[in-house]
Amino acid sequence: MKLVVLERDSAGTDIDVSCFEQFGEVTYYANTTAEHVAERIREADIVISNKAPLNEHTLANALDVKLICLMATGYDCVDTAYCKKRGIRVTNVVNYCTPAVAQHTLLLAMMLSEKIAYYDGYVKSGAYSAQERFSHFDRVFHDLDGKTWGIVGMGNIGRKVAELASAFGCRVIFYSSSGKSTCTDYPKADLDTLLRESDVVSLHCPLTDRTRNLIDRDAFARMKDTAILINVARGPVVNNQDLYQALVDGKIMAAGLDVLEREPLEPSNPLSRIRDSTKLIITPHMSWASIESRTRMIAEIVKNIEAFLSGNDRNVINP
Repeated sequence: MKLVVLERDSAGTDIDVSCFEQFGEVTYYANTTAEHVAERIREADIVISNKAPLNEHTLANALDVKLICLMATGYDCVDTAYCKKRGIRVTNVVNYCTPAVAQHTLLLAMMLSEKIAYYDGYVKSGAYSAQERFSHFDRVFHDLDGKTWGIVGMGNIGRKVAELASAFGCRVIFYSSSGKSTCTDYPKADLDTLLRESDVVSLHCPLTDRTRNLIDRDAFARMKDTAILINVARGPVVNNQDLYQALVDGKIMAAGLDVLEREPLEPSNPLSRIRDSTKLIITPHMSWASIESRTRMIAEIVKNIEAFLSGNDRNVINP
């Protein structure tokens, strides 16, 4: 059995992945760009990957591939229909990073709501030491208590964010991007209502044809000018050019992003021009990557392989 790990470093070099070697001969690549995928998986039986494109073009000559194990929940990098036609099982890992992404969502919302970047900078600039009164609060900030938190995508992460937001006293509403949510714990709303009523809008939906550019110029026009947008889902769910314009024009108050349309951040992305961290915070797609999450991810992939070799389906997304 030959296993190829296309993006070993996406697990972090501090995580031991030698557990894969119990299944056969393993070839590791730190990272793999699109042009090298086909060559590297040509003789593989099992491919372990994160964001590398796995489609008809890259898989055409990989005739022995039987299983693709994704090091992620999202699977927009894989042509699942083509894989099904080929008899290739595709598995993902679910619920492994829910606590990490949920806490990052709350962190971004609270930092932006309380203007933490400004107040931290005020102290470190020496201005606080130079003033006479004990307190400084010239930038208006807000309680989360009593605010409406709108969630787009009520999966595992969306539900955890709803739980945390509720604990802070927020009224939670949600929009089902797939239209298939069975959640009854919180009120369901259409997208227009959610955008109009929410003080915080957080995105937790997969990237599909339906959600690509879901949050665009028209969406921003329907949001409160005091609203905060958080995207920890997939970058292309938000049109980055339209977000830039919305922030510059004051259509919304602030945004916190852990994902972008193209990653890493390109100098041509207009969001790179916004330096005010009370208006925009961007983190480098790391909300999922606590050491606990990454450890769980590897353990889940091992279980997916074990199930496959035993003739069972586990976390298969193209049965």
